[in-house]
Amino acid sequence: MPPLTKPELIASWICRVIAALILLQTLFFKFTAAPESVYIFTKVGLEPWGRIGSGVVELIAAVLILWPGLSWLGAGLALGVISGALMSHLTVLGVVVMNDGGLLFTLAVIVEVCAAIVLWIHRHALPVIGARL
Repeated sequence: MPPLTKPELIASWICRVIAALILLQTLFFKFTAAPESVYIFTKVGLEPWGRIGSGVVELIAAVLILWPGLSWLGAGLALGVISGALMSHLTVLGVVVMNDGGLLFTLAVIVEVCAAIVLWIHRHALPVIGARL
């Protein structure tokens, strides 16, 4: 695995911190059953288990994305859970939810982009499935 260049390392840390902060900030609303979160998960038919389950996955993703050596795994989890959120916005919820001006959608896009960048930068750390078969 080649070492990261200084620009790659800086970009990685910036994207990792941004994605983790957004993921961690939204956990408060999910775990306290804030009206916005309950509305969203009711609308997509996943309240309360989808809200709690996605919150747990986001917590794990936020921790792993900051963990050196496992940031690729955190980025992959973040991409998965946020892809589901974006699809929900685009198919059921709409970009604007409860007059938020599109804030939740925008934050999801930022996490998606940051996680994709982290995964790309750390692509050499990805385990090769079946390499020893």
